Amino acid sequence: MSPGRIAAGPGFRATSGGGELRVWSASATAMEIVVFDEAEPGRVLKSIPMVRGGHDIWHGRSRSLVPGRRYALRADGPGAAPHAFDRDRLLVDPYARGLSRTDGLWQSVIVDDGFDWNGAVKPATPLDESVIYEMHVRGFSKLNPAVPAELRGSYAGLAHEASIAALRELGVTAVELLPVHALLSEQRLLEQGLRNYWGYNTLNFFAPHAGYATAAAQAAGPDAVLREFKGMVKLLHEAGIEVILDVVYNHTAEEGPHGPTTSFRGLDNANYYRVDAHGAYIDTTGCGNTVDFGNTAPSDAGGPARLVLDSLRYWANEVQIDGFRFDLAATLGRDANVAYDRQHPLLEAILDDPALQGVKMIAEPWDVGINGWQTGNFADGWTEWNDRYRDRMRDFWLTDIARERGSGSAGSGIGRFATRLAGSSNTFSGERGPLASLNFVTAHDGFTLADLTAYNEKHNLGNGEGNRDGSDNNNSFNHGQEGPSEDPAVLADRRKAMRNLLGTLLFSAGVPMLTAGDEFGRSQHGNNNAYCHDTELGWLGWVREPWQEQLRSVTARLIALRRANPALRPQRYARLGEHVPGASQMDWFDADGLPMSEEDWNAPEQRTLQYLAASTPVEEEFNRILLVVHATESERDVALPIHEGVGWYETLWDSADDSLGATRLENHAPGAVLRMAGTSMRLLRAH
Repeated sequence: MSPGRIAAGPGFRATSGGGELRVWSASATAMEIVVFDEAEPGRVLKSIPMVRGGHDIWHGRSRSLVPGRRYALRADGPGAAPHAFDRDRLLVDPYARGLSRTDGLWQSVIVDDGFDWNGAVKPATPLDESVIYEMHVRGFSKLNPAVPAELRGSYAGLAHEASIAALRELGVTAVELLPVHALLSEQRLLEQGLRNYWGYNTLNFFAPHAGYATAAAQAAGPDAVLREFKGMVKLLHEAGIEVILDVVYNHTAEEGPHGPTTSFRGLDNANYYRVDAHGAYIDTTGCGNTVDFGNTAPSDAGGPARLVLDSLRYWANEVQIDGFRFDLAATLGRDANVAYDRQHPLLEAILDDPALQGVKMIAEPWDVGINGWQTGNFADGWTEWNDRYRDRMRDFWLTDIARERGSGSAGSGIGRFATRLAGSSNTFSGERGPLASLNFVTAHDGFTLADLTAYNEKHNLGNGEGNRDGSDNNNSFNHGQEGPSEDPAVLADRRKAMRNLLGTLLFSAGVPMLTAGDEFGRSQHGNNNAYCHDTELGWLGWVREPWQEQLRSVTARLIALRRANPALRPQRYARLGEHVPGASQMDWFDADGLPMSEEDWNAPEQRTLQYLAASTPVEEEFNRILLVVHATESERDVALPIHEGVGWYETLWDSADDSLGATRLENHAPGAVLRMAGTSMRLLRAH
């Protein structure tokens, strides 16, 4: 039993009288367990009546309920809206840890979840030292020739030594896996011959998606799928790499009221989903249904909020997952009136649960409901995807430069860029600090880094929606030519823009997230919503051009520089006139090496900045860096600042260099003049 579990809660447990199954439904009038024959999985062996107990928990017991057994549920009750009971429909157990499909029917499976972790432990990487790598399990290794063919595109493929070596060489500390809970593709996509590749369409919150296991594990059954998943986590942990899951608790794969009924709708539609007085769905997710977290508290023995906590406990403790990224997390914080509450009992319980201490909690802080944008409005303890960071940094290095080419003026200065670079203190409270900000320039959703520099418009015709899907606001710049180019000047500008964006991401205060493939300039040919392409469009390529290998080396260098310079990754915000351990003391200078004036911060033409940051050590050695940013296309002379305690500056990296080998590791005296290339940045260590 997981720490903190309510004894009367749902789920399977072995007892002296046989296996016992508990299922929550507040509206059912009858429920039974349907047991299938081991020899003929499609044949019903017997039915076991269930009895309603306290807290609306139905329970049934049988010596037939043992590991390996396939079963389903039947529930009876009112049929009229807001209910949707059908006494003949076979349903998936919401707490099933294994699933199987026989003749088109989903069956729950009792798994043998024993596993030898052989001493492997969670890396417990501090948040300030984390560099997160968002990736897809299948897409990462599907095309890697160094991974055996039978393992490519699987959990075992990600755990293969070639995959782990690539992650370690890059230097990331954690992989954030796009959804791996058991999932389905939407009916609309299946009718078009497509599938939901990203996986944001969950069937069950406890079973790993079998489709990402090897063919051998799938053939051996749910026990083997779970073992392969745990084996992946174990090997990544042994390599010092954390595993974070992107979890989708806000809606399910049952879609709208006419979608497939597989589990929740048939067990208690009126209480699992948000419905209005007439029984119509209230949808704040844009996915057809919304799980209702407004009517049951996490302390209840059953219900949606309890389900989320039990699922998190299971993955964090029994599968040793290090953290969770909550898709559309604002939905989890909506109360009985569908209003967002940062002190919602479920949001607080996720942070306070003793069984979840030390687990990283990352919110996507919005949904599509009323007042759905909540960036900066989660409680201390949450890290949030910072969309304001994404938009500002794209504008600064891309659309501002496009504007400068067209009008002679970039239109915006350095002030808002500096605020984001220093940890977005205008978005997150002083109590929370810079680590509340998960910084990203790209994610699975939107243009890749390379496509940001190569396309002004989205190109999504392959998605079957007439190019209507995907965002029209990409903050991108094609540098003079839409799509592929053979113009050396265009290519050079694009690659430098990528280096500037990567350098900005990895030198900013906060928690950086890199999207898989951006480290070598992966393209989706202008598709900014490739959710339905389980093809080479969405998979990582492993046969790369020389410039791509150079970019990968640059990315690894940037990650290493972040790791080696704690001044780049403060844990707290500095306070004027105070010594704040864990913060970075920041000083700001203009191109002449003089302190920035108020006019400098707000002037549209001021696009050059020197950022001197000194750490205030807690555990690491004292460190001071100077970041020089120049964001116009003309060259500029910059006088290095004269500052107390700084004797000389050592060049560490220059984005104007196309490869690491071209960077000259020179030393410069305070006051020395550097020639900055157009649209470039340079990192120096101050000694």
